[in-house]
Amino acid sequence: MILRIMDLFSLLVNSVFFLLFVLFVSSMWLKKKRYSSLPPGPSPWPLLGTPQYVIKGSATRHYPELCKKYGSVFTVWKLTEPVVVLCGYETVKDALVTHSEQFSARPHNPVIHMFSKGYSFGTENGQLWRHLRRFMLTSLRNFGMGKKSMEDRVLNEAQYLLAVISETKGVPFMLRQHIACTITNIISTILYGKRYDYRDKELLDLTETIRKHLSNFQSKFHQLCNIFPFLLYIPAIRNHVFHSSLYLQSFLKKEIKLHKQTLNTNTCRDFMDYFLLKIKEEGPDSGSYLCDTGLLMITMGLLAAGTDTISNSLTYSVVCMAHFPDVQAKVQKEIDEVTGSLRPAGMMDKAQMPYTNAVIHETQRFLNLVTEGIGHAVTMDTQFHGFTIPKGTTIISFFSSVLNDPTQWETPDEFNPGHFLDDKGQFQTRPAFMAFSAGKRVCLGENLARMELFLLFCSLLQRFTFSFAPGNKPHSVKSLRENKFMFISSSQLCAIPRNSSSN
Repeated sequence: MILRIMDLFSLLVNSVFFLLFVLFVSSMWLKKKRYSSLPPGPSPWPLLGTPQYVIKGSATRHYPELCKKYGSVFTVWKLTEPVVVLCGYETVKDALVTHSEQFSARPHNPVIHMFSKGYSFGTENGQLWRHLRRFMLTSLRNFGMGKKSMEDRVLNEAQYLLAVISETKGVPFMLRQHIACTITNIISTILYGKRYDYRDKELLDLTETIRKHLSNFQSKFHQLCNIFPFLLYIPAIRNHVFHSSLYLQSFLKKEIKLHKQTLNTNTCRDFMDYFLLKIKEEGPDSGSYLCDTGLLMITMGLLAAGTDTISNSLTYSVVCMAHFPDVQAKVQKEIDEVTGSLRPAGMMDKAQMPYTNAVIHETQRFLNLVTEGIGHAVTMDTQFHGFTIPKGTTIISFFSSVLNDPTQWETPDEFNPGHFLDDKGQFQTRPAFMAFSAGKRVCLGENLARMELFLLFCSLLQRFTFSFAPGNKPHSVKSLRENKFMFISSSQLCAIPRNSSSN
């Protein structure tokens, strides 16, 4: 009897495995048929995907060689999912700008979707995304985005940054932490009307939590959970993925609670007030993004997006000035000539400071901070460069190939502010400058970011001359670029006060 039961159990197990095998083979056959018209690319390993992902964990370093072999549009595989990679300015522009509607979606991101409950303006699609973007642009403009009031807010915070750097008295210090505090204070005053002292533990914890929050969502473990979403239903794994994000969420819940308690319908102090008043206006049961969860997740997204990237960009700009003292001196000369060293540089001065503007743009191009940007997805079956890309396929725009495209930049591997200057020394825009992405999904905070970079960069260079601490300087321009994150996070700089009236 027992043997018979065991035989039946064995038969059942074998049948289940056979059925799973048949289903797997069938699904792979259907998937192969569905994706047969995709652009060419390296042959994937069964189940594991493109070897470069399997062995190295990141295929971006291999994109240039794959582009040479397969052309400017090719396919790689993350496990069983295809990813179409776009290289070079003309190809990326054709997709994101010329065919912006077809390439305007985001691929499904189970981790972010589960955490944000569908209120992540950066990864959602359809009408929700359009409504969210329109609402946020309107509300941020109400709080000075692109206006003189925002400029005054940035310049006011700049004075605190200059004061804390002055206290270093020329001794080597870590610049990035101070800049992170500055950028966080600016966005915090917009979102929930609060600024902190640079030594406040809450501010220091907040900047570090934001950094970890963003790192978690870029980690390989995050990618694994996106491929196998069932892992998120295991509490230990879910807590590991969301640990830093839950801390940030808890912090913002306290601010929302405080705003609810002190809300005045006649006074709108900040973004949270504006959102809460809109909820009252439409009612909590309107079924839209205007709800407490929407407020929490949107504020969280704006806080994270508005700090880390700009902090890294501004820090790297100053690191580059320490590495290129001749460029730094020329920037300082231009700032002094325009301002007379008697006042901070403002946005009205930007047109009279072409070289400074060119240097800021070149540091962003040279930094190449987001090599492949946030993934896109096609909204429909799309004909592109002779291939058919099925609806929903993930698209990666390899922005490194755009910011280093030899057909668009005279000396792509060198730090050359002349890329943004015409024959008369006047600033010129370059269409291949896609540091903020392009098309319908271009960065929401681009205008604020440009303002912060210009005003804070000018304030720092007007007040100080920056140099590397002994033994900390990169050996070459190549080293400065290849080890960019090391120099951003760990470079010790010396800030020597300048003898100018503005001090």
